[in-house]
Amino acid sequence: MRKRNFVLFVSLALITWAGVTYHLFLQRPLASKAFRPGKLQSQLEQLEQKLQEQVRANAELLGNLRDLKKQLSEPSNDTGGRQSGDKPVIAVLLFACNRVTVKRPIDQLIQYRPSKEQFPIIVSQDCNHAMTTNVIKAYGNELTLIRQPDQSDIPLVGKEKKFKGYYKIARHYGWALNKTFHDLMYDTVIIVEVSLQLFYESSHVFSVFSNSNQTNSHNLWCVGLHRNIGNDPRDFRGDLISEHLHRSDFFPGLGWMLTKDLWLELHTKWPKSFWDDWIRQPEQRRDRACIRPEVSRTKTFGKIGVSNGLFFEKHLKFIQLNKKFVPFLSKDLSHLKKDNYDVAFVKEVYGCPSVTLTQLLKGNLDTKGPVRVTYNSKELFKNIAKKLAIMDDFKSGVPRTGYRGVVSMMFKGRRVYVAPPADWKGYNKSWS
Repeated sequence: MRKRNFVLFVSLALITWAGVTYHLFLQRPLASKAFRPGKLQSQLEQLEQKLQEQVRANAELLGNLRDLKKQLSEPSNDTGGRQSGDKPVIAVLLFACNRVTVKRPIDQLIQYRPSKEQFPIIVSQDCNHAMTTNVIKAYGNELTLIRQPDQSDIPLVGKEKKFKGYYKIARHYGWALNKTFHDLMYDTVIIVEVSLQLFYESSHVFSVFSNSNQTNSHNLWCVGLHRNIGNDPRDFRGDLISEHLHRSDFFPGLGWMLTKDLWLELHTKWPKSFWDDWIRQPEQRRDRACIRPEVSRTKTFGKIGVSNGLFFEKHLKFIQLNKKFVPFLSKDLSHLKKDNYDVAFVKEVYGCPSVTLTQLLKGNLDTKGPVRVTYNSKELFKNIAKKLAIMDDFKSGVPRTGYRGVVSMMFKGRRVYVAPPADWKGYNKSWS
């Protein structure tokens, strides 16, 4: 608004100046052929007077311009969704239902957020579970509680009945995201779930990507905190690995950030169930990537839920939670831009030695650096994944954490790329 007033003021001043100049010089009648000294003297005096008036007007104009410049340089009280200092406001949306253990993630969110104003917490509750509601309300103005109003039953038949929980979750997510983006008017939202444990540096990861062009946000699908591949934590050695961020074609879930622009794209076709599988489909992803950490910043502490602990005992409970703070806000992350990343990634993966799975498992290798194990079928990938103790499933043809078909992991302290051939043509959606 101030800039608009400034432009209008300057425009009016210029028009005034032009009018006076036109009146003084262009509208003066030409002197008659007869020379009249008295009349010329009078005209010169009038011109001098008008010029003096214009000088005073110019001085007043310059004073006003200085005042406006000073006002524009001062921080505004109207942040328009941003804090002073141009820090983005990022809403943290926590989904809850009927678990009083919601207290655990709320306590962590309050403890770890650097600013209440920059990271407002919204808890969206489904289920109308009174004990859970009371736990949330006890936090007062530390958070905002919103409650899913549609508690009606979802009629299902046959085998679909056992998936009713997934239908209710999709309904809850759709309602809460609409409420947060459209009614509460936030532009960026971090989504977390009630069973998540967080690392305190998480907010820094999101802050970097919420208002930065370092990574070409137009070809980013999301920013996630979860590394959902299931390595044994003993394979993570040293602190340097905590600093690594990667591009991934696999939507991670379990702590992720999306923008209002993306929600506007998705909400009209939001599914009735299994929203996380749906969002991983190529029709939604459209060749966009997520940013994920090498070492997870979130892990689930609960195996009870609609999935009945699927993968928890075998994989999820082994996920390593990061322990080292990394100041991502002060780091140059331009290497994560697609063009930069792809060139370096392909060179790294296909430039390292190719070894067999047997050689890797026995440790019978001539190099101490990264190695590549190649797969060219779904069955071969699953066999490799089983032997390396990583999750072997695909979603719309994409393996977990995969990028360009490659799964990057650590095995016995060594970087290993489980990769398709170099002439890879893209994901096969039937691999699911």
